[in-house]
Amino acid sequence: MTERAPTTSTEQVKGSVKEAIGKLTGDVRAEAEGRRQKGETGLPQGASKPSQGTGLRKD
Repeated sequence: MTERAPTTSTEQVKGSVKEAIGKLTGDVRAEAEGRRQKGETGLPQGASKPSQGTGLRKD
């Protein structure tokens, strides 16, 4: 049997569950991981969110 890549909605649900568990247990790390996982679902495979700004300064 082959494994399929998880769908966007599946990843969002997993992120929501992690965030809720973190809130219930007071685990800030689990809560943040859940928020991160929910936020990354719209990105293409292998892409990552840019850090702050583009690195170009506007003086």
